[in-house]
Amino acid sequence: MSFMRSYSATDVGRKRKINQDSIFASDRPVGNLPNLYIVADGMGGHNAGDFASRYAVNTVREYIAGSREKNPVKLIDEAIRLANRGIIREAGRHEEKYGMGTTIVVTTVVDRYAYTANVGDSRLYLFEDGSLKQITKDHSLVEEMVRLGEITEEDARTHPDKHIITRAVGADEEIEIDFFDYQLPPDSLLLMCSDGLTNMVTDEEIRKILLRGDGLEENVESLIGTANENGGKDNIAVIMVRPDADEV
Repeated sequence: MSFMRSYSATDVGRKRKINQDSIFASDRPVGNLPNLYIVADGMGGHNAGDFASRYAVNTVREYIAGSREKNPVKLIDEAIRLANRGIIREAGRHEEKYGMGTTIVVTTVVDRYAYTANVGDSRLYLFEDGSLKQITKDHSLVEEMVRLGEITEEDARTHPDKHIITRAVGADEEIEIDFFDYQLPPDSLLLMCSDGLTNMVTDEEIRKILLRGDGLEENVESLIGTANENGGKDNIAVIMVRPDADEV
């Protein structure tokens, strides 16, 4: 039985008036899951983006809390699909919410295995043994271009279309969700974040902050602080999880 510890925070950044990022972090059981972590980054004008991200996070959390399903992948999949249908329904009912959507990354850790679902360009990284590895794959226009070899990773960072995502919760009746499951090495950390962090702070800068070996809270505050120092052009959401604070 792993004992989890996490720290999470969001920040409006330096340029935006409204925070459209939503997070949820529980080191304790939620329904049949031993723990649950969610990052969502909403989009849409007139406050619709913050509604979409909040709605997605709350729907996923509430569905998981009330479901009898024990398979983590099935459970998270059903929860995201429910959120997707709800956002489409809400957008259809209220003109000012038309076209809203949100990214989502959901993770749970069960007996040293992490199960992660992803839609959009919010990310999950695994930090272990000094190396930082992006587990999720961005559903974004520039990431598709990188995968096809049309532009380099370096070009992608500054590309004018980098905010265009190819999948979102609430964008389409038929939502496509990516799942990743992987074993967690001892002394590893999980980092979940919105693109407000990764567009402002390079992977190498993130790695250097985590290498300092500070506590979870200091790590999160340093990452958010660095994103703001580098321009803070977007809302920033960060969850850090230490999966192996084992209880004997």
